[in-house]
Amino acid sequence: MTEKEKMLCGKYYDTRDLALRRLSSNAKDLMRVYNSLPAENMDLRNQIIHLLFGSCGENVRVNQPVWVDYGCNISLGANSLINMNCTLLDTGRITIGNNTLIGPDVKIYTAVHPVSAAARIYTDEAGKTAIRTQTAPVTIGNNVWIGGGTIILPGVTIGDNAVIGAGSVVTKPVPANTVACGNPCTIKKTLTGAYNRQAAKS
Repeated sequence: MTEKEKMLCGKYYDTRDLALRRLSSNAKDLMRVYNSLPAENMDLRNQIIHLLFGSCGENVRVNQPVWVDYGCNISLGANSLINMNCTLLDTGRITIGNNTLIGPDVKIYTAVHPVSAAARIYTDEAGKTAIRTQTAPVTIGNNVWIGGGTIILPGVTIGDNAVIGAGSVVTKPVPANTVACGNPCTIKKTLTGAYNRQAAKS
């Protein structure tokens, strides 16, 4: 099993692996180009973001700047927006559904380390000090609105049509059709009636 395969299936992996470092370096180069493009050059921005992200639906918008780890582990659904200065640390998979709004300064994390320092820090076969790392994916559903400044922790799933208030720290799953906010983020109300695209057109 490669270190990338270990990373994506939640096993401990070596972050120093050369293949992973090449992937990360490629993402950083594409990210630097993307963030420096003129804002009005949407054609080139779309080309670069499709190279940077693992998959993108139609009519997506990613405002500059955006910060990623690998890029290739991010899936962005159709008609979705990632606003400026968002950080998506995609060591694990980050899946964002259709028609979803990610506010500015949102941070999405997928890396996990042991809480105990004795377990977190180890000496490898070459006698070098290293850090144990594994990942837990983040999944954000369709028609979700994530308020600005929110932090989403590893392993969190946010259901369809949910709204997360600005500045929240999301540590646990958020059900569909709810409004949640706070640190830690908790459910404040249930929304009545899911969004219906066909009804919205009529």
